[in-house]
Amino acid sequence: MPQPKEMRRFRVHARHIDAHHARILEERSFEAAAVAYVEDLHGIGDAHDISIIVREVDTSHEHCFRIDLDRGEAAPCD
Repeated sequence: MPQPKEMRRFRVHARHIDAHHARILEERSFEAAAVAYVEDLHGIGDAHDISIIVREVDTSHEHCFRIDLDRGEAAPCD
């Protein structure tokens, strides 16, 4: 999928963490924002996968990604 050229603002948080702990990230896509959040996430314990909620600030469109931390693969949440 081609990525837009412009940076967009996303509000991102792990599903198991309260939304008020979200971070604002500037990335080119929902997927890039999810990956950037996971790369910077600390203290997730022994989890092998994690669900990430990504909401675009300007449009309020939201996506959820389930990320396998062992394999680095992502898929939409169930």
